[in-house]
Amino acid sequence: MEVHFKPDVQAKLDRMARESGRPSDELVEDAVIGYFDELAHTREMLDRRFDDLESGRVKPIDGEEAYRRLMEKTDAQRHRPA
Repeated sequence: MEVHFKPDVQAKLDRMARESGRPSDELVEDAVIGYFDELAHTREMLDRRFDDLESGRVKPIDGEEAYRRLMEKTDAQRHRPA
């Protein structure tokens, strides 16, 4: 497989290869493996969350309510004694 990068990305890859002493193809392979691992982990987490919602184990909350709760927590953190 052949991959082409924009010049700025290629320059970063070349610099990283020089600095690490590793071939650029190994760096790209490691990055792709890491990306797919993270993607699989995220997919599993989302599937579990969906299953929890669908089964009723978790109750959804409205976006406005979620935002309000987040702002309350943020306010509480800001006004917490040091």
